[in-house]
Amino acid sequence: MWIWLATIAGFAGLFLFDFLAHVRKAHVPSFKEAGVWSLVYIALACVFGGGVFLFWDHVHGVEFFAGFITEKSLSVDNLFVFVIIMKSFRVPAEDQQKALLVGILLALILRGIFIAVGAAAIERFAWVFYIFGLFLLWTAWKLAKESFSGHKKSDEDYEPNAVVKWFQRHLRVTSEFHGNAIVVRESGKRVFTPMFIVIVALGMTDILFALDSIPAIYGLTDAPYIVFTANAFALLGLLQLYFLLGGLLDRLVYLGVGLSLVLGFIGVKLIFHALEENSLPFVNGGQPVEGLPHISTLFSLAVIIGILAITTVASLLKSRSMAGFSDRTSS
Repeated sequence: MWIWLATIAGFAGLFLFDFLAHVRKAHVPSFKEAGVWSLVYIALACVFGGGVFLFWDHVHGVEFFAGFITEKSLSVDNLFVFVIIMKSFRVPAEDQQKALLVGILLALILRGIFIAVGAAAIERFAWVFYIFGLFLLWTAWKLAKESFSGHKKSDEDYEPNAVVKWFQRHLRVTSEFHGNAIVVRESGKRVFTPMFIVIVALGMTDILFALDSIPAIYGLTDAPYIVFTANAFALLGLLQLYFLLGGLLDRLVYLGVGLSLVLGFIGVKLIFHALEENSLPFVNGGQPVEGLPHISTLFSLAVIIGILAITTVASLLKSRSMAGFSDRTSS
């Protein structure tokens, strides 16, 4: 329990530092600032993973790094939608940091609840792995289909969910932003600013992303502590990553393909795991299925890194060739 409490307190301190050092004063982070702090948070995650290696064991250390890399990669894809939300609500560039940080913090709290529920379900019902695996395979297919269709996400693709629409209908909201303030006084009454709606939209959107990221990491580890810390570190640097990769997201043309392969691989791994612990009476007579290939976490880590490295390099080469073709055409 003390390890959990110390870990949560540590992440709370990091988020508080992020707010005091970067968000309290409204500004647009420079490329250097975003790059340096992105590296700092990735380095902290690596140090933490090294600590897991030393003070727990190498198995959980590998699980942490596999989970962190997977969650970080999925969070990059989430940035596409974050950019669209910011454009849809016309959030001033200098005020976007506060919306992002509060939305991310809200998402982490709600993800913590999801992780606890998932851990309890897995502990009591082994067949939950079938659901997780099939859901990841379906998500992978949908992501691959979207990637190969060539359709790019734009402002018109964003549709506020039911929670955001409820707040928009039932709250008194000002027509304009008031800096990064969430509540202001108008005519002697407290009213919300559009910043509050943006924060809710970001938080709720990230919860939808958690529906595939949480099952994905449970396919790599069954330790709730690893699941939580990998998610927390992936979300912690998302604020800086947003400004660092903002202009580069369009160049990652094959990111969706890579993520679909990663989710598909983990989905198959989950199905194999469910079959090995099978207790469903209509599958193999309620008995575990033997002779299935064992997919180790170390092998999973190698596959995930390999897929992401290949798709990233391929994306950059494709973008470069497209830019060269465009320059030749214009000339």
